[in-house]
Amino acid sequence: MGTTLLLEEHEMTRMLERLASQIMERHADCRHVMLVGIERRGADLAHRLAGLLQERLGHPVLLGTLDINLYRDDWTSLEAQPHIGQSRIPASVDGRVIVLVDDVLYTGRTIRAALEALLDYGRPRAVELLALIDRGHRELPIHADYVGRTVNTSRQERVDVLLTERDGQDAVHLTASPA
Repeated sequence: MGTTLLLEEHEMTRMLERLASQIMERHADCRHVMLVGIERRGADLAHRLAGLLQERLGHPVLLGTLDINLYRDDWTSLEAQPHIGQSRIPASVDGRVIVLVDDVLYTGRTIRAALEALLDYGRPRAVELLALIDRGHRELPIHADYVGRTVNTSRQERVDVLLTERDGQDAVHLTASPA
């Protein structure tokens, strides 16, 4: 089983800075923006992005987290019971631009579940998607508005995003499954 390093820490840092700049280009002072990270690594990335935006804008950007486990369409086929976490949405989503943040965009099913969960909180003006890695293989008509890097993968490969907050390091690896 071979592993390829796709991103190192300094590359990930630059990528997050670029993504924060793109959000600011589209939304200026970001006063109507709420970043919502999909638990778990998407929430960590959203927290970092909120910090970068606050540093540049001079004011905080609303930051929430979304646990989507009850909204997954595959939870009945999972071997273990899903871990149910807690969503934290700090203000009304009504009329806001929500930037959903996730680490890897793959089939689109996670994002479908996140949209369903988010809409239980109200009606945003718009929902945009930010993905650190877009690996293709969509099963639903979902695309990211902000992409750190697009990586061509096979369905037999796996993209692993490692974050200091959870894994003790920042890196992205592509792992080939054994034949």
